[in-house]
Amino acid sequence: MEGKEEDVKLGANKFPERQPIGTSAQTHKDYKEPPPAPLFEPGELTSWSFYRAGIAEFIATFLFLYITILTVMGVNRTTSKCDSVGIQGIAWAFGGTIFALVYSTAGISGGHINPAVTFGLFLARKLSLTRAVFYIVMQTLGAIAGAGVVKGFQKNQYELLGGGANLVNHGYTKGDGLGAEIVGTFVLVYTVFSATDAKRNARDSHVPILAPLPIGFAVFLVHLATIPITGTGINPARSLGAAIVYNKEHAWDDHWIFWVGPFIGAALAAIYHQIVIRAIPFKSRS
Repeated sequence: MEGKEEDVKLGANKFPERQPIGTSAQTHKDYKEPPPAPLFEPGELTSWSFYRAGIAEFIATFLFLYITILTVMGVNRTTSKCDSVGIQGIAWAFGGTIFALVYSTAGISGGHINPAVTFGLFLARKLSLTRAVFYIVMQTLGAIAGAGVVKGFQKNQYELLGGGANLVNHGYTKGDGLGAEIVGTFVLVYTVFSATDAKRNARDSHVPILAPLPIGFAVFLVHLATIPITGTGINPARSLGAAIVYNKEHAWDDHWIFWVGPFIGAALAAIYHQIVIRAIPFKSRS
């Protein structure tokens, strides 16, 4: 009888995807912290999967800008927000698009679609510097292309309706805008860390979680809160792509906020998750 119990425990640990609730297979002791990604990974440059991931980031960011800028322009075109989807609709467009695109590209590139997310994951040593720089370049190019296609389809309307460019709105200071971008990006990147935490998935495997869903909801909620302040950046590629294609002087006045804020927010989220929540620096490596 004792031997059979051991067989049951062994089977539960051997096939974690089938483990029942309450078995020893779900304890955190079975989880091993993955090694940090190397700073430089020369072998990546000769791998097709590396370039495929970059292309996926380019296409995803292209589609993200195309859909969201058209939504923003549609709302700005109406004289009354009640005659369109309004701020709630814009927030849903951003959040829903991120949900769909992260779901579609997560298995290829990780579904970052945002230099701030890439930066935060790099600080946590989830990817190499080589891959992080490549992703950010491809995300930025994709954003420029997405905004460019929208302008190409309807140039006059694009110029008239602001092109989806981020600005600190009237009644708010630069400090307000910077704070909104820092906190908003913190919410997003912290959600990314939590939703993709391998240890959490190993420990709570009986709780199904679709990572793109909470990430999309985080984007939705942050937009609801900060659209009145900055139009919501929390994504430097999205802000830069719209600013370059729109290319009006006032679109560049506060542009630094949409890089500095998201990068600070991403760094704080990485520090909080890795040091406070996971306490990784305090763990002994065996």
